[in-house]
Amino acid sequence: MGDLIYLYGLIPSNELASQPVPPMKGFDGKDDLYTVPVGEITAIVSSLDAKEYSEETIKEKINSDMEWLQEKAFHHHETVMALSRLYTVIPLKFCTLYKNESNLIETVQTNHSKMRDTFALLEGNEEWNLKIYCNEELLKNQVSQNNPAIEERREEISHLSKGKQFFEKKKLDKLIEEEVEKEKDRFSENIHTHLKDFVLQGNVKRNWSKDVTGRKENMTWNSVYLISSSNVEKFLEEIEQLKKEKGEMGWQFEPTGPWPAYHFSSFS
Repeated sequence: MGDLIYLYGLIPSNELASQPVPPMKGFDGKDDLYTVPVGEITAIVSSLDAKEYSEETIKEKINSDMEWLQEKAFHHHETVMALSRLYTVIPLKFCTLYKNESNLIETVQTNHSKMRDTFALLEGNEEWNLKIYCNEELLKNQVSQNNPAIEERREEISHLSKGKQFFEKKKLDKLIEEEVEKEKDRFSENIHTHLKDFVLQGNVKRNWSKDVTGRKENMTWNSVYLISSSNVEKFLEEIEQLKKEKGEMGWQFEPTGPWPAYHFSSFS
């Protein structure tokens, strides 16, 4: 049946002249990675036995074998991370497979112009992620005490009878919750807008739940940035300053990177 081609990423061929791909085991843990040159673009790949790693087998493994999935996903991530430290990389998603080299080469040739533009965008730049968390109770107290609409409503309730106060306080609690959500969005959006002065591009991602983060604080913002390597230090210094200024108010900032540029080099 032959071998499948597992694609990790694409790099400019000229970068291989000064830095050949170091020995790294492929997806099956047996053979090393190798390169498939396609003109000025080179694919970093490994071979997989088509019978052992058929599309049906991989789907079954992903859906039923969590240990296998974690091991292979970690391998893919670590491999692409290692490549991104050495080269300008267009990283591919986990389990990007081709039936043969001819299909891979055809795909690269068809998308050559788009890939060339992507390399130009990524060269000399880094992808960084920023997650913002907040202390919900602390923020709730701040909003409750400093929001004019809430203060006005609280004053109105104080003049009502005890019976009416009970139900109106329930409504007030709901209003406070709504204002807290607005404040989280307002604060995070302002930070995102401010940080755009230090980056080339910035995108907003979906927030993660506490089950995913393992933290007691709620994530209020999840963003990703493409930053010039020469500007990364300024970007991180700015976040450190935000930590000092906003930390006592219950805001926490978690920058991580550099990461393979998945969010700024999409290619299927």
